[in-house]
Amino acid sequence: MTNEPPPPPPDDDPFSKRPPQGPPPPHGGSPYGSGPLPPPPPNDRYGSGGPYGGADPLAGMPPLAEPGKRILARLIDFLIISIPLYLISLPFGGAVDVTSDDGNDDFGNAIGNTYSSHQLVWSLIGLVVYVAYDTYFTRKDGRTPGKRLLKMRVAMLNDGSVPDTSSSLMRAVVLWLPALLCCPCLWWLINIVLMFTDKPYRQALQDKAGKTVVVSVP
Repeated sequence: MTNEPPPPPPDDDPFSKRPPQGPPPPHGGSPYGSGPLPPPPPNDRYGSGGPYGGADPLAGMPPLAEPGKRILARLIDFLIISIPLYLISLPFGGAVDVTSDDGNDDFGNAIGNTYSSHQLVWSLIGLVVYVAYDTYFTRKDGRTPGKRLLKMRVAMLNDGSVPDTSSSLMRAVVLWLPALLCCPCLWWLINIVLMFTDKPYRQALQDKAGKTVVVSVP
């Protein structure tokens, strides 16, 4: 019987090798070496968590405007413009002819006759007026009369500021051009659906085009 120690394991013995134990990752960091998440961008009026990767995209923002109130505000603005515009058009034959070619009053025929040459002229006039109206009030303080009445405003999505002229104009054109000259019923339907279903900002098509969001104000 010998007291000699056992010989060392061979170099290819897998049980003699262990992976090196490095220091644990710093608190809040990633085990894959990416480090902690970057801080929110400076001068973020909505606080942390804006649209550029924060934990909560709505953090720091005022409450989003309710879709029902947005629809009502749009209806108020529509009436503010359309009623005077229609009255002005009456001496010139009216902006919309609700009498069909055979003399019968029929709503379906009226829709079919809306874009005759006479009504097309008034549709173009209306387009200019609606776009100017929306652009002016959105650029002024983000609130058309309808939005002001229902306590909401349009804000830039990235920092909450009042939209500049280009964003206001883009928003108005995307809203009114198809609605007045192309596919009014379909366009309004798409926008209404988006107000209820778009996540997380409830952006309608004009909001996406102008990079804006509609929020409630006190």
